[in-house]
Amino acid sequence: APANEVGRSSFVASPAPVTQTNVKSTSRTSSTQLSMAATVDLKGKVAFIAGVADSTGYGWAIAKQLADAGATIVVGTWPPVLKIFQMGLKKGNFEEDSVLSDGSLMKIEKVYPLDAVFDVPEDVPQEIKDNKRYAGLDGYTIEEVAKAVEADYGKIDILVHSLANGPEVTKPLLETSRKGYLAASSASAYSAVSLLQKFGPIMNEGGSMLSLTYIASEKAIPGYGGGMSSAKAQLESDTRVLAFEAGRKWGVRVNTISAGPLKSRAASAIGTGEGPKSKTFIELAIDYSRANSPLAQDLYSDDVGSAALFLCSPMARSVTGVTLYVDNGLHAMGMALDAESMKQ
Repeated sequence: APANEVGRSSFVASPAPVTQTNVKSTSRTSSTQLSMAATVDLKGKVAFIAGVADSTGYGWAIAKQLADAGATIVVGTWPPVLKIFQMGLKKGNFEEDSVLSDGSLMKIEKVYPLDAVFDVPEDVPQEIKDNKRYAGLDGYTIEEVAKAVEADYGKIDILVHSLANGPEVTKPLLETSRKGYLAASSASAYSAVSLLQKFGPIMNEGGSMLSLTYIASEKAIPGYGGGMSSAKAQLESDTRVLAFEAGRKWGVRVNTISAGPLKSRAASAIGTGEGPKSKTFIELAIDYSRANSPLAQDLYSDDVGSAALFLCSPMARSVTGVTLYVDNGLHAMGMALDAESMKQ
């Protein structure tokens, strides 16, 4: 069966107790983190996560859960922040966020420079080659990284797309330029298509690709502009089409997680308010989610990591083309409970 090609699950039909880890809770770590690693065996499997540059985002949380299940973790990092990330790893800046369920630390086996807006070397303009933030780097196009991963590891089993960028994200759609709109689509949506194009041939049958999306793909979210909402809608549509094409061509599953708001480094840069004490877009989104979600609780990166582990494991061997909401149920709501009109 295809499931046997990518890890093993020890789940049985009889009920089993759910255990919790005793890892010390931090501001970014849930105190109710599920210990799923004990039930999923990904030893000997290789996962490539595109878009990891620190320990605050969903990409890191996904990598951590996959590592906890035994997978070998390799990542792709945007060249301008590559040296900072590598230095942080070397200095142990991320150790507190690297603790696995057995007390050991997650090890990132290799970090590749990756700029996902470039498919092949010919796409890289001279201005990028001359940019000092790219100095001394090469081989960072998607095609080149896929070839480098193949040379280092042969086949991979899990591919994660955890990156997005909209240069005009703070602008309303009515004020977004064509260039800004297309740039958001290129970096946030087509990059996933290109990743699968280049990595699909080196993925084992039964493998899994996963991306991250946001509710702005289907609902109007003021403040999330610059064409990013359109890019997320593209990503979700492409997930369904790629699920069919990659499933038939390579036996690979393709899914996406619609995650609730998280105060990551990247998200914190969206729409800073005008006043010195004003909240950023992401802070407002987190407050709104907590006030209006069916589950009135904080959302942690580990929640998304656990859902990702499920989708990338044999437990989800028949699940593909799905947008899975991990947002405390906010997507199901049609009325804001904290609206002025609701107050009596």
